[in-house]
Amino acid sequence: MATLSETILGAREGTYTDRRVDRAFCCDGSGLQTKVIYDRIGAPGLASPGSLSIIYDHIAPANNSETAGLQAELRAFAKDEKLGFFEIGEGICHQVMTHGYALPGEVVIGADSHTCTLGALGAFATGVGASDMAGIWVSGEIWLKVPESIGINLSGTLQDNVEWKDVALTYVSLLGMDGATYKAIEFIGDSVQNVPVEGRLTLCNMAVEAGAKTGLFYSDKKTREYLAQFNKTVKDQIPLDPDYKNEYDIELSDIEPVCAVPHRVDTIKPINDLSGLSIDQVFIGTCTNGRYEDLARTAGIMKGRRVKVRTVVVPASRRDLMKALENGVISDLVSAGCTIGPPGCGPCLGAHMGVLGEGEVGLSTANRNFKNRMGIGASYYLCSPSTAAISALYGEIRDPREAE
Repeated sequence: MATLSETILGAREGTYTDRRVDRAFCCDGSGLQTKVIYDRIGAPGLASPGSLSIIYDHIAPANNSETAGLQAELRAFAKDEKLGFFEIGEGICHQVMTHGYALPGEVVIGADSHTCTLGALGAFATGVGASDMAGIWVSGEIWLKVPESIGINLSGTLQDNVEWKDVALTYVSLLGMDGATYKAIEFIGDSVQNVPVEGRLTLCNMAVEAGAKTGLFYSDKKTREYLAQFNKTVKDQIPLDPDYKNEYDIELSDIEPVCAVPHRVDTIKPINDLSGLSIDQVFIGTCTNGRYEDLARTAGIMKGRRVKVRTVVVPASRRDLMKALENGVISDLVSAGCTIGPPGCGPCLGAHMGVLGEGEVGLSTANRNFKNRMGIGASYYLCSPSTAAISALYGEIRDPREAE
């Protein structure tokens, strides 16, 4: 039977298909690049402006006058063309799109590699470059090769203070950074119904780190309940014995807290192997782990204590920030000595608001630790929010299970 990717795209794996794009979006940087290409092909007009969005998140607020000037140009274009526009502080594009925009069964294309995050809601979501996005602006469609799908069977239950980020790092390590190249990772098994939407977003977000085209969950009761808060009514996607050429089994109770060590996402070590490693900075946020639930777990560990290293916390969206403010989470984090940044990507891409210096060591809840990404000559370890929180309190990598 057809996989979820095949069902959404309406074609068998390995074939090519032209598909109407239900939702397309750019960030500040990719939006500028897309507009340059759009102008070069004669600016023939936008096929479906109502389905297009521009979201300022990567270098937001602007870090210098040149950036500000370019952003002003794109801002004016979005206004003139009546595109969906999300100003600085609204949040990371992938998180904003979960707020009732990307829906199950849709084809969602973003000019950012982590667009695969939105597969958590049952959409076929993938990232493209500026040239492809300019084509979508003009035609409203995209030409795709239907990917082969890999099934990841989830069973069992996570231990206390082990998080979905630990599962994500584990499966990326299992597959390798190119083990799922141009494939779709579909999460299946007896335990998928117990994975919260925030966990699904984390798992799908990391699919591209194994080379995948996208990661997907079938929409179900949890999807319906999540989207209902945005007044969206959706149906379940029922798996009908999909035909996977490759399947992997992950027993959740066996997962332990891990870190991806510099400079590869697929090279992980158990926390206990790194315990005591001194760090200079902790960064908690990004489209992987900047949601309210991540901030709340962090605050729960830090409440009433003080961090020993500089700790930057950046919410994934304004909605997450507001909820954290209303529930006292931000107050607890600030009292613990954390610095709170405006919703967005923050230092994840090494642009501003927390870049590391040469020789410094950082611990991050982001999705990439490539050499020089977050600071020239620096080293970054990737982990879960709970690991980041307990480590910030000690100034060294520690096991989050100590938090109890």
